Amino acid sequence: MKTIRTTTAAAIVRFLQSQFIQRDGVEHRLINGVGGIFGHGNVTGLGQALEEHGGSTLPYFQAKNEQAMVHTAIAYAKTKRRLGALACTSSVGPGATNMVTGAATATINRLPVLLLPGDTFANRRPGTVLQQLEHPCSHDLSVNDCFRPVSRYWDRINRPEQILAALPEAMRILADPAETGAVTIALPEDVQAEAFDCPASFFEKRVYVVSRPPPTTDALALAARRLRAAKRPLLIAGGGVHYSDACAALAAVATGTGVPVAVTQAGKGALLEAHDLGLGAIG
Repeated sequence: MKTIRTTTAAAIVRFLQSQFIQRDGVEHRLINGVGGIFGHGNVTGLGQALEEHGGSTLPYFQAKNEQAMVHTAIAYAKTKRRLGALACTSSVGPGATNMVTGAATATINRLPVLLLPGDTFANRRPGTVLQQLEHPCSHDLSVNDCFRPVSRYWDRINRPEQILAALPEAMRILADPAETGAVTIALPEDVQAEAFDCPASFFEKRVYVVSRPPPTTDALALAARRLRAAKRPLLIAGGGVHYSDACAALAAVATGTGVPVAVTQAGKGALLEAHDLGLGAIG
């Protein structure tokens, strides 16, 4: 098996550059850049790797606040109709915990965001450094464990080889409309800079396909019967209308049936309020 000698951080950067998502036969780059604030937890690992290998396919965007950085990534994913995402990296400690609120927002709204917080030394040789914070009775816990309940996928890379299993699974979840949300990969500071022999196949192009399964005939017939039987029918449009590029179809259904449309927060703009059948926001 052909291998490439590389650091963990460089392998992550090169891997992210070869990830794509496809829908309706059109390919899109899955991870389109990295926002970050660098400190001792990530500057000599992921920071150096981005400088040496990021290039135009994985550009770096300097952020001023970690929470705002994640919210920006959420807005980007929403604008891209979930067909593209940004990664966010922070140093260990309070820099990482600043991203927790954004992670919860992304997961609740099913919007893809990749979080790469720095973590405490996996080898435990240095003591608590600067703003690190571990659990005093269990050094397997750090502040990054706060991301567990607010992430759709969470992992900590304690050995370089673990990215070979963790990253493909993380990308699969980011690309899956039903499972997507915040994906957190905690990166111990020493492991980021550790070199290993990475299989060359790990950097080959991967395409995650978003399918459009058609509704069954029975489901369509049931919806039609309920519409015909309803005395005051109402369509409630959510974010899925945007993410599936169905705004035109929604307008056609509303116009053809005369059924008014209300929108959720995520569905705002699915049918403009200026439309004769647009009722505006609901709930």
